[in-house]
Amino acid sequence: MAKITVNPAKSAGTISRYIYGHFAEHLGHCIYGGLYVGEDSPIPNEKGIRSDAVEAMKALKLPVLRWPGGCFADEYHWRDGIGPLEKRRRMVNTNWGGVVEDDSFGTHEFLELCRQVGCEPYITGNVGSGTIQEMSEWVEYLNSDGDSTIVRERRANGREDSWGVRFWGVGNESWGCGGLMGPDYYADQYKRYQNFCRQYGKNKLYKIACGPSDGDTEWTEVLMKKAGKFMDGLSLHSYTVPGPSWNEKNRATVFTRDDYWETVAKAARMDRLIRDHGEIMDRYDPEKRVGLIVDEWGTWFQVEEGTNPGFLFQQNTMRDAMVAAVTLDIFNRHCDRVYMANIAQTVNVLQAIILTKDEQMVLTPTYYVFDLYKDHMDAKELECRVEADEGGSGEYRLKKVTASASEKDGKITLTMSNLDPDAAQDVTVRLEGRTVKGVEGRILQGKVDAYNDFGNAPLKAEPFSGFEIGADEIRVHMPACAVATLNIT
Repeated sequence: MAKITVNPAKSAGTISRYIYGHFAEHLGHCIYGGLYVGEDSPIPNEKGIRSDAVEAMKALKLPVLRWPGGCFADEYHWRDGIGPLEKRRRMVNTNWGGVVEDDSFGTHEFLELCRQVGCEPYITGNVGSGTIQEMSEWVEYLNSDGDSTIVRERRANGREDSWGVRFWGVGNESWGCGGLMGPDYYADQYKRYQNFCRQYGKNKLYKIACGPSDGDTEWTEVLMKKAGKFMDGLSLHSYTVPGPSWNEKNRATVFTRDDYWETVAKAARMDRLIRDHGEIMDRYDPEKRVGLIVDEWGTWFQVEEGTNPGFLFQQNTMRDAMVAAVTLDIFNRHCDRVYMANIAQTVNVLQAIILTKDEQMVLTPTYYVFDLYKDHMDAKELECRVEADEGGSGEYRLKKVTASASEKDGKITLTMSNLDPDAAQDVTVRLEGRTVKGVEGRILQGKVDAYNDFGNAPLKAEPFSGFEIGADEIRVHMPACAVATLNIT
C-alpha cells in the first residue's frame, strides 16, 4: 500500500505556467509539415500554419513556445526569414540532415503561430555565428514602435505594431554546438550581447543566459558569479538517454523491463540536477530572482527505422508518458527556482506531443500527460509526500509512485502515477487539515510499450472513477503504468 500526504499549509510557491512550455526547432519535420504547410497546401491551414496542430496545442493551454532552436539558432540569421517568400535566402541546415531550407517559415510566421495558439514566444538569438548588431536589431524589429529604419522595414513587411516579445535566449548550448566556448568566455560574451538587447517602451525583456549541460556545475558557478546580475534566467539542458545514445538497442518501442526502469530512473535524476545547480544559484541569488529555465528536456532514442537519422523522429510510448509525469512532478516541487521548462520537441522530433504524416495527425501519450497536468499552471504548489515501495534494480531504482499537488480557486489538483509497468498499486491519499467533499478524476493508462500511430490511436486521457472517498482521505486503485489527475474539492 502506497501513501500520498498532501499538506495545504506548506508550499514552495506558485507553479509557473511556463513550466509547461514547448520547443520547436528547424529540425526534421517539426516546422515544415508539422507546424507549417504553406498557404497552398490541401491540408487545412490558416496563413500556412497547420490548423489541427494549432487546435491540439490550444487545448493544452500551451503557455510558451521556444524557437528557432536549438543548434539551428546559432546558424540562423533572422533577416533571411523576412520579406517576400520568393526573395528569402535558401540555406543548408548543417546541424540536422543537411537539407535545404527555403526560410518560408521565419519571424512573422512564428509569431503568427504563437498568436493562433495563444502562447508567448521565446526566441533564441544567434551568438554562435551572429553579431551583436544582428541580435540587437532583431529585438528592435520585434519590440520597437519608433520610426527607425528597422521598424519601417517591419511595417513594409506587413506588421504595423510591435509584438513585444519578452523571452530572449542569448545563445544556445554555447559550450557545444553554439560555439564550443568555455564558461568564462561565454559569460563575457553574454554580458556584451545582452547589453545591446534594448528595452523599448513597456517591453521589458526577460534575458536567458545559456546555462549548463546536465551536471556541469562549474559552468553554473562561473555564469552566476560573473554574469548573474545581468540575467533573468539561466538555462539547463538534460535529456533522458538509456544506455549510450549510439546503442542500436536503444529503441523507442522495443525495450526490456530493465531498460524501462533505467529510463524512468534517469529521468528522476532531474531532481538532483535542480538541487545541485540550485544550491549554486542560491549562493549568488538568495532571493531566487533568476529563474532556472530547463528549456530542453525529454527522452532521446534511436530514430525510427527508415527515417533520416538527422531528423530525430521517434515514436512515443507509455514509457515516455511516465518520463513526462516524473519530470513534471519534479518541476512542480521546485517551482521556487524552476520558472520555465520546454520539452523537446513539439512535433515529430524526440519526445513529441504531436506526430504528423501528410494530412494525418496523432496525439502521443506525452500529449495526454500535459493535458492531465494543465490545471497546475499558475496554481499554489502544495507539499506532497509519497511513501511507496521501490521498483527497478541496481542503481536504477525509484519509488513506484510519483505525485505532485497544487491548489487554485478552492480546488486541489493532485497528479499521480503508478510507474510499475506490470502491477496495480493501491494508494491512500490523505489531505492534512482538509475534508474531502468531492473528487473528479481522469487517467491515461496502457501497456508500457503501447503507442498511438496513424489510424490506430487507442491511448488517451479518459474519465477515472477507481477511487473511494473518505472524510479526509481518498483510496485510489491505480492500474499498472498509469498517470491520473484528481480534482479535489
